[in-house]
Amino acid sequence: MHKSGLVELNAVMAVARLGGFRAAAVELGMSSTALSHAVAGLEARLGVRLFNRTTRSVALSEAGEQFVAAIAPALADIQQAMETAKNLRSTPTGTLRLNSSVGAARQILVPVVLEYLRRYPEMKVDIVTEARRVDIVGKGFDAGIRTVDTVPGDMIAVPFGPALRFLVVGTPDYFRRYPKPKKPGDLMAHRCIRTRWPSGGMARWEFQKRADAVQLDVLGELTLDEPSLMRDAALAGAGLAYLWEASIAQDLADGRLVPVLTDWTPSAPGLCLYYPGRRNLPAGLRAFIDLLRKVAPSSRPARKKRLV
Repeated sequence: MHKSGLVELNAVMAVARLGGFRAAAVELGMSSTALSHAVAGLEARLGVRLFNRTTRSVALSEAGEQFVAAIAPALADIQQAMETAKNLRSTPTGTLRLNSSVGAARQILVPVVLEYLRRYPEMKVDIVTEARRVDIVGKGFDAGIRTVDTVPGDMIAVPFGPALRFLVVGTPDYFRRYPKPKKPGDLMAHRCIRTRWPSGGMARWEFQKRADAVQLDVLGELTLDEPSLMRDAALAGAGLAYLWEASIAQDLADGRLVPVLTDWTPSAPGLCLYYPGRRNLPAGLRAFIDLLRKVAPSSRPARKKRLV
């Protein structure tokens, strides 16, 4: 094999997975020029074009699709062998890539992530936050952090922290102008800040009191898809918001936001870290899981067959 062959193969795989040279260069720690030359050099030796390039897009050619499908298993085996070798080190090294919701990332940043970096100075942590759940394997992440009920069934999940609870909240001034709702149905007469899921659908506000369960498609002039914006809007008096209690704990403690219908808002499934099953877990991920269990142990029983 050409002496730079592995670099070139990794470059092709990264461009194919991420759909562009710039993103692939960032992931691989190369300049865009160096990565482009690596791919071009491989194409020249193979005598085929692996990518169809325009000024706006990069896509695999037919030959490129066949080539990537053929080399992917071998590269996965090589990567696994390298991870196995790294696991023999006494100190983890490398980069741990995590995909998470913004709220979950806030929960672990200071107590877990920063402590992890202090304990393992040869490790780096790269956290990507987004509302929608992604294919962590296809996108090159080591693990994801989501609520336990959204984790794919083929993943190994590690629950941590307490169960979650959502609250309906408004400002004291709002409740001076409008009466506090006594039951979920009363919300239909209020100005509510509606929630849109990443998929585009509207979220229903969920309530339960003993055997009675209610889901409401509330009314309101404002619709948002990011919890921090909903909090800001609620604090500005735009209406009632349905928010994760932990994300507004200080607002509640300071009296800036007032909860209502608390007897109708039970706890929801909590957070977990999840990852694909592997024979040899990377040392960096194993160390992170061990620290997570110590710093933020779960107070909840296992809910899925592959919870560990």
